[in-house]
Amino acid sequence: MANLLRADECLRSNRRRPVFEFWILAIMLIACTAAFGQETQDLSEQPVPILTGSAGYFTNVTAGENALVPIVMPVALVPLGDRWLVESRGRFSAEFERPKGEDGPYGGTVDKTLDYLQVDYIANSHLTITAGRFLTPFGIYNERLYPIWIRDLQVTPLIFPIGTGSSDGAMLRGGFPLNSGVNLNYAAYFSTASTVTAFESDRTTGGRVGFFFPRPRIEVGASWQKLLQEDRTQSEGVHFAWQPPPVPLNLRFEYARGHFGSGYWVEGAYRFSQIQLWNSAMRRTEFVARMQQFFAGEASAPSDGEYHLPHSNVQQPDFGLNYYIKDGLKASAAYGRWLGKRNYNVWSFGIAYRFAIPLGRLEPQ
Repeated sequence: MANLLRADECLRSNRRRPVFEFWILAIMLIACTAAFGQETQDLSEQPVPILTGSAGYFTNVTAGENALVPIVMPVALVPLGDRWLVESRGRFSAEFERPKGEDGPYGGTVDKTLDYLQVDYIANSHLTITAGRFLTPFGIYNERLYPIWIRDLQVTPLIFPIGTGSSDGAMLRGGFPLNSGVNLNYAAYFSTASTVTAFESDRTTGGRVGFFFPRPRIEVGASWQKLLQEDRTQSEGVHFAWQPPPVPLNLRFEYARGHFGSGYWVEGAYRFSQIQLWNSAMRRTEFVARMQQFFAGEASAPSDGEYHLPHSNVQQPDFGLNYYIKDGLKASAAYGRWLGKRNYNVWSFGIAYRFAIPLGRLEPQ
């Protein structure tokens, strides 16, 4: 399967501590690229930088508490010749809430996050070498489904924090056909420990492998991650995705297990494009359903950061509708029920917009 391009820009700077392991590894990888086979490319146009990404505005109601959630996720893609690409993605988001028990104005702070800032070298059609800050390749949600324009439900899965986030280091990734009926895709990485503001990461290693079957449009795969500091724990996961050729349906499943617990989510999204009644409206409408569970481990998960795991066993069914108003603009509404030590409703309403702006003119080489 084709890799998704990802990108962001550095959102804030601070006094930086040298990260020696990262720079040593990055220099070694760049130096060894000459050892890989080169493939000629017949490009009729010179690539130009692109500013793309998504923006949205949502109202979330959790256990009766309202939150206004604006979010902007700009992505920058800067090609350098035929084989080099600099890509980066930033995230500006906030949750504006009223003080509990009061009817005053909404208030809060804007969070600025650097999701990734990386340099890619396309060695050949089977290998891309990445150095910098990149999305940790664990499962399918973090890299493929996280942007608000792409995700079918705006609420992230309960197990999302297991193995995911961002890493600072180097990564090898790519894919190739094993035979006419199956393709293999892979990613392997090393991340160094960093406490630099906007570049925080743990010292970890891991990877992901997947097998894609083009005829039935099925992918199955597994992920693994090892923490190389503190208690040296590890995380494992498996994933499954299916797009039945005759039906406009996406089926996805993920299971992950880590130090603080385990869980799964299974999700189906059906586009009503085959329904003849009110076809002009129904073909733009998508119904989504998700079931998920989390099983807490013996150790209690930390509560810091934007995303954190539940502290007890939880299950949550979710249902949603997406309406694609036009290309690049969709409205979403969803309802979920948190079932744990406390039971409460989770609502989400909003709109998401996707944009793409070339920062130059396409000219023949």
